[in-house]
Amino acid sequence: MNVNASHVKFTTKVVPSTEYLHTVKDEGRHYTVCLLERKCSCGQFQVDELPSPHAWDVLKRKFLMPEDYCSDYYKPKSVVMTYEVPVYPLPDRNEGNIPAHISEAVVLPPKWKRPPGRPKKKCDKLFSELLQKKNQHSCSICGQGGHNKRTCRNAPHRT
Repeated sequence: MNVNASHVKFTTKVVPSTEYLHTVKDEGRHYTVCLLERKCSCGQFQVDELPSPHAWDVLKRKFLMPEDYCSDYYKPKSVVMTYEVPVYPLPDRNEGNIPAHISEAVVLPPKWKRPPGRPKKKCDKLFSELLQKKNQHSCSICGQGGHNKRTCRNAPHRT
């Protein structure tokens, strides 16, 4: 990458502290860039492993190649090496050697089918509540259990 100084417009101010340490003043904020450790106080240089905009300004001012400060993961050589590992197709099912205990195994469907919709909210009862007898309703007319006043046979009939 060739950088021509006559075409570059600098909107930031770069103040060198040492050969590798620089302070970049950008819109009232100050950022510290260390080219040796590839760090910027904004944190982008460390996270992305690519020069941050502030580091980019320093590299342009010093006429350095930004490619030299990029991680090897972004370089074409690494990308090619990623896909260099051969991927072999799976063999045909008829040609494969499948053990007998696997080929003879029967896979059954699930025992229960979940009902559609949202599950009901279940309230867990205490063990003591499960042992108690449930309230048995009694008839308000005759006082016997097992029926209510509407179905009572002992009720006086209206004529």
